[in-house]
Amino acid sequence: MKDYLAESTKGRAVKRILNEALEILIAVGIPAAAEPIRRRERMAACMMAVAGVTKKWSEAKSAKDGRHLKTREVIPFVNKHFEENISSGSYDDVRRKDLKLAVVAGLIVNSGDNPGRATNDPTRGYALAPDFATLIRTYGTPAWAKNLAAFNKNRPSLAESLLRKRDMERIPVTLPGGLKLELSLGKHNQLHKAIIEEFLQRWGYGAEVLYVGDTNDKDLHIERDRLRELRVPEPGHGKLPDVVAYSKTKNWLFVIEAVHSFGHISELRLMELKKLLANCRVGVVYVTAFLTRKDHAKVAHDIAFETEVWTADRPDHLQHLNGPRFMGPY
Repeated sequence: MKDYLAESTKGRAVKRILNEALEILIAVGIPAAAEPIRRRERMAACMMAVAGVTKKWSEAKSAKDGRHLKTREVIPFVNKHFEENISSGSYDDVRRKDLKLAVVAGLIVNSGDNPGRATNDPTRGYALAPDFATLIRTYGTPAWAKNLAAFNKNRPSLAESLLRKRDMERIPVTLPGGLKLELSLGKHNQLHKAIIEEFLQRWGYGAEVLYVGDTNDKDLHIERDRLRELRVPEPGHGKLPDVVAYSKTKNWLFVIEAVHSFGHISELRLMELKKLLANCRVGVVYVTAFLTRKDHAKVAHDIAFETEVWTADRPDHLQHLNGPRFMGPY
């Protein structure tokens, strides 16, 4: 069995049973291994509390057996049996975080003792789904593998469903040269798309995109050879902005920070970038980009001089903080 709690401080016996719980959850398609270790511990412990299991999986009880635990009852059970010290006021975390994936997957049913209760009713009961309880009672026995295969046969894996959803929820982006990318969903990446397809088209003088950092994949698109030619450090050798592009027409390098909530080019950030690009062979244009003018207004007072500001909601205009000069490197 894989040790999903290698860094846990739990005692040996508790760690063993929690590891078994995690192995069960992962085997039926819950992406628990992707969670932080403390969340894994809590997910496993809360599932076992709902099941009424402390040592043996044959102890598991379901809604059919009349076991329904309120979130306020889950906490003392977990504290008593699994070396936790969860505050009694954390019952909302139990519902929203610790039990959520198992509930979404249908392994744990909520309000089993009263389906009409409101979502935020603290007396809602949680129980194992009867078929899941039947399965986990056989964990560790010769029948486990066969029963697991039968349980999963016609049942979609939550991990696969979430992955398919993430794959569907992508932002298509076309680079100036025609290359197509797909960014993960999110306002930050919506701004990346606008920078590439709107800002560079208007203000980039035919610039080619050398680097784009996706929210979930920092190296989604990187032209390493071109960066080396221009003596621009790769992302791993320093903190490059979100988008880097080069205009051969102007011999300019555009370094563009995409700001959704933070990360604008302040005077300090400008100093960092100039140091990072001290060996760059071409002139550098520093740009802070925002989705809206409202976003820009929040940090307008802190944006450095000798830089440019662009907002996606007003794509045909630039704000130049360069005194008498128009856009260009200093």
